[in-house]
Amino acid sequence: MPISYGQAIVLGLLQGFSELFPISSLGHSVILPRLLGWNIHQNDSYFITFLVATHLATALVLLGFFWRDWLRILRGLGRSLRNREIAPDDTDAKLGWLLVVGTIPAGILGLLLEHKLRSVFASAQSAAIFLMVNGLLLFVAEALRRRAPQPEHGDPDDRIARRVGWRDAFGVGTIQAAALVPGISRSGVTMGGGLLVGLSNEDAARFAFLLATPIIGAAAVLKLPELFGSQGNGVRGPALVGALCAAVTAYLSVRFLMRFFETNRLTPFAAYCLAAGLACTLYFLV
Repeated sequence: MPISYGQAIVLGLLQGFSELFPISSLGHSVILPRLLGWNIHQNDSYFITFLVATHLATALVLLGFFWRDWLRILRGLGRSLRNREIAPDDTDAKLGWLLVVGTIPAGILGLLLEHKLRSVFASAQSAAIFLMVNGLLLFVAEALRRRAPQPEHGDPDDRIARRVGWRDAFGVGTIQAAALVPGISRSGVTMGGGLLVGLSNEDAARFAFLLATPIIGAAAVLKLPELFGSQGNGVRGPALVGALCAAVTAYLSVRFLMRFFETNRLTPFAAYCLAAGLACTLYFLV
């Protein structure tokens, strides 16, 4: 069995929270096996198949946590398609199309670059270095954040729809491609982009999680045939266990982070990434 059930539990728990915390799940999934001496490598076909199950579990948790938002968003998209316009006061429709605009570049770049970037930056050493880069990006985003001119009030989805423009959504979606490099966090760069366009930490986190749901989910669904095909032989049981563990920590993580960012910033996560990345880099060099 290429991945034991014990390894599946550890990796599943890790993926569930590191996917949503702005600390790079892919980076941690590359670094941890090296630290523990496991013979598991990022580009092993069975490991990629295992990650498909954990990512799908994370996407389902996000969909379930924000199901009310998604119901409103889908209704808004339906109204805009039916009326062939986005009404000025229809913030649900605008938010829905903002998510579509943000998903398109992330999806296209993911399909084009995923294999190449994973092949080039497949080592734990490079993941540790980019973990430090991720920390610097979070620090920079907080330092350069654009303050909203009006006080924060009302429904958070309304605030996001008012503050984020079409170019903003496209830009934030584009920079998510950086998360294909192990060590760079998808949620981190998305939250950072949200801060730069004027969202609060709370709203930036919400926008990041809404934008991540279709991207993570679609990527996992596209690779489901691998899990149920020959590549899934010997790994389906551990993948199921890992997915269940990922679902638990993903739920706890999104619940914690939505409360955390009501009054806190990205700074603690930036400091962690810098410290952990530096420590692992020095360890691998020695």
